[in-house]
Amino acid sequence: MAKVSGQMNIYEMVNNRIISLLERGEIPWRRPWTSGEPVNFITNRPYRGVNPFILISSGFSCPYWMSFKQAKGKGGRIKKGEKGFPVVFWKWVEVESSDSESGKKCVPFLRYYKVFNLEQTEGIEIPELETRNFHPINEAERVIHGMPNAPFIEHNEPRAYYRPSGDVVNMPKANLFQSNEEYYSTLFHELTHSTGHQDRLNRDEIAKVSAFGSHDYSKEELVAEMGSAFLCGHCRIEPTVIENQAAYIQNWLRELRSNKKWLVYAAATAQKAADFILGIQHQEENSLPGGHQAGNHENATPNG
Repeated sequence: MAKVSGQMNIYEMVNNRIISLLERGEIPWRRPWTSGEPVNFITNRPYRGVNPFILISSGFSCPYWMSFKQAKGKGGRIKKGEKGFPVVFWKWVEVESSDSESGKKCVPFLRYYKVFNLEQTEGIEIPELETRNFHPINEAERVIHGMPNAPFIEHNEPRAYYRPSGDVVNMPKANLFQSNEEYYSTLFHELTHSTGHQDRLNRDEIAKVSAFGSHDYSKEELVAEMGSAFLCGHCRIEPTVIENQAAYIQNWLRELRSNKKWLVYAAATAQKAADFILGIQHQEENSLPGGHQAGNHENATPNG
């Protein structure tokens, strides 16, 4: 049965969920990989509104979801300790009204109930998902494996992010991406973020975590996407991904128009990050606009 809650409490619950993702550097509506759009496993109906964003960003690769009752009706059960995810919907409810001849009127109320991913269940067979064959791009692989003092790269969940606290880049599995080029473009974006770590180029936007929506956060996202574009160009894969990158950069530029000098700084910072990843040494590290230091490569050790 759907739970009923105060309207503002439900809005706050949804907002907090989305904001928590954004604060971790995950943009749930920008996703060049796919694990299938979220659908109800029993009815096969896709989730709508804000619900796909909530469910897509849950970290599960399986697109199928169901309620506790539906899982039980299918002969399965929810694994011990698993937590459900809220799905919100509107329902018309009849209430008393002095403005109506009948003394009643119907008004929309926001409600929600919890659903669970099929991977959170036991006793229910998970259908095999369709994936595409991944073909590594040699030059991109050389760049990734040749990055000095590289962060650890893992493929544990269908999310793309860099976590400074553990110095870890997580990527969706390569065969979930819509193209080989999109996989590398996304990985280059996260690796550019990782160059801001205090043991690399020590950018404040990474070394001192910035809140989503702040000016520093916007700057760092622009740097990461420009760095990705530079690296894609180096690997000669830019024609496939440049349209997506341009649209993404334009979105962040709207937040940066108040400081026109920052675009020059962002490009210089992104170039420094790309050079670091490529292992290009500079005889002299100059200060970037705004008094920032690009960092020093001399102490970087090659990743074995």
